[in-house]
Amino acid sequence: MLQKLEDVERRYTELEAQLIDPDVLGNQKSYGRIAKERSDLEPIVRAYRQWKNVRADLDGHKELLESSDAEIRELAKEELPALRERAEALEAELKLLLLPKDPNDERNTVLEIRAGTGGEEASLFAAEIFRAYSRYAEWRGWRVEILSSSDTGLGGFKEIIALISGDRVYSRLKHEGGVHRVQRVPVTEQSGRIHTSAVTVAVLPEAEEVDVHIDEATELRIDVYRSSGPGGQSVNTTDSAVRVTHLPTGLVVACQDEKSQHKNKAKALKILRSRLLERAQAEAHAEEAANRRTMVGSGDRSERIRTYNFPQGRLTDHRINLTLYSLDKIMDGDLDPVIDALNTHFQAEQLKSAE
Repeated sequence: MLQKLEDVERRYTELEAQLIDPDVLGNQKSYGRIAKERSDLEPIVRAYRQWKNVRADLDGHKELLESSDAEIRELAKEELPALRERAEALEAELKLLLLPKDPNDERNTVLEIRAGTGGEEASLFAAEIFRAYSRYAEWRGWRVEILSSSDTGLGGFKEIIALISGDRVYSRLKHEGGVHRVQRVPVTEQSGRIHTSAVTVAVLPEAEEVDVHIDEATELRIDVYRSSGPGGQSVNTTDSAVRVTHLPTGLVVACQDEKSQHKNKAKALKILRSRLLERAQAEAHAEEAANRRTMVGSGDRSERIRTYNFPQGRLTDHRINLTLYSLDKIMDGDLDPVIDALNTHFQAEQLKSAE
C-alpha cells in the first residue's frame, strides 16, 4: 500500500506542475482533464500526508519515552494512544480511498419503477416509492425529470421512469435496484387482512451519446401513435407518442408524456442509451454486475431485497440484515440510514476481496 500511495503522491505533484504550465493553461480541454485527475487524487494525497505527519509524531513520542525527564516521559505516554488511534483511522480511510472507483459513481441516474405482483396495491406502492425517492432527491438538491409514466388513474403507477440529476447520484442510489416487497392492509380490504405486493426498481447510470453509438438509420424502428390515458384535451388528437425499438437487441422504449413527438423521441432515446450502457457494462463485468433482468427479477413476491412492513412500521433490507423501525420517515424520503448502511457494507466487502 505504501508504494501505491507514494506513486499517487508523485503523480499528484506532476499534475500540479502541469497546471501552471503555459501550454496547458492555453488548452482548455487539456487543463480540464488534468484538473479533474488532480481533484480525484487530492483526497488520497491529503490523507496520506496527514498519515505521514502522525507517523512522524508517533516516532518522536516513542523517542521521548527514553527521555531522562520524567515529566516529558509521562506526557509522551499520555499522548501516544490518541496518536495511534489517529494513525489507525487514517490507515482505514486510505484503504477505502485506494479501492477501485466505480466509473459510474459520478453519473446521473435513470430510475425505473414498475408494479409487480399485487395488482392495484402494487401500483399504489410504486407511486409511494417514487415519491420517497423524489423527496430524497429534493433534500439532496438533485433534479428529478419524469421521462415516461403509465398511471392507473387511481393514484398508482404501472411504470414510472425518471432521470435524477445531481452530485454523485448513481453512487448513492446504485444499491437500490431489486424487488421491494410491501406488507400492509390495502384500503380496499374489508376484512383487515395483510396483503403482500411487490415493486421492481432498476437503477441505471445515465448514458451520453458518446457512451453508446446508435445508428438511427439502420438500428432503430420508430413508431408513432396517439397517446392514451389521462392527459387533457391534447390526448388522442395527434400522433405524439413514440415507440423506439432497438433492432440489434430487441429493446423497446415507449414515451407519451410530452405533447411533442420530438420530445418523446428524445426521452425514449435517453432511456434506451442508459439500458444499452448498463447492458454492455454488465456483459463486460459479468462477475461483478448482474444484468438488468437479474437486478429487477420477475416482480414475484418471493424475490426481494427489501421488505416494507407497514403494520409494524418496519423496513428490513435482507442483503445486510438491516432492520429499522422508522418506516414513516423512510417513506417520506429519509433514506440515508438505509443507503449509508448499504454503502458501508459493500465497501467492507470490497476491502475483504482486496486483501
